[in-house]
Amino acid sequence: MIIQQHSTDIETPTGTMRTYVYRPQASGKFPTIVFYSEIFQQTAPIARTAALMAGHGFVVLVPEVFHELNPIGTVLGYDDAGKDKGNQDKWAKPLEHHDSDTQALVNFIQLQDYCTGKIGTMGVCIGGHLAYRAALNEHVLAAACLYATDIHSGDLPSAEGNDSLTRTKDIKAELMMIWGKQDPHIPDEGRMMIHKNLLASGNVFSWHEFNASHAFMRDEGERYDPQLALRVYGMSVELFNRTLA
Repeated sequence: MIIQQHSTDIETPTGTMRTYVYRPQASGKFPTIVFYSEIFQQTAPIARTAALMAGHGFVVLVPEVFHELNPIGTVLGYDDAGKDKGNQDKWAKPLEHHDSDTQALVNFIQLQDYCTGKIGTMGVCIGGHLAYRAALNEHVLAAACLYATDIHSGDLPSAEGNDSLTRTKDIKAELMMIWGKQDPHIPDEGRMMIHKNLLASGNVFSWHEFNASHAFMRDEGERYDPQLALRVYGMSVELFNRTLA
């Protein structure tokens, strides 16, 4: 499916959030995926993933996840300086501000004549966490959470009792959890903590662990696994085709 792309600026309670829109060129209404990036914001690999998903018949929105903390259009490099700045931003932004970003995105989606109003979320690394977190929003029907960092630790800033692990019981959306077993950022005990919490909370979810490292979906760098990435893309398309129809 041929796609088109553009950007839009969405107002949130914490400032203007540049959001990149990928959608089919064909006329009509399509379900929406909010795709949350890594700490580096919309890099070339993130843009390619968004385009790939849009080509399967979805409107894909890529918000700048740290819009309050950077000039509009900021993209950090996959280097030490970019990693340091991205991690600094990660620890500076409360989860509650991510929640209000998600609601602003939902409001935007509901006003677009090319959207059906059916919403899913997807993300990688911290974006996997944000996709999980966004599933707390009642309008989100499914979330594909790829090697989601910091859920198990509860370290991201939030009000007491409002961390994502504690709030798991409030998620009504279907979750697809994707992990790399050789991921140093989410150790075995961290993954098992999340799994047990999902079971205890009664969530609807699937759980998939692969022999892969962190960022195995990113099509730059030595950790990229093209065969596995293609498989996970297919799983994500299936999830959203089924839940957002």
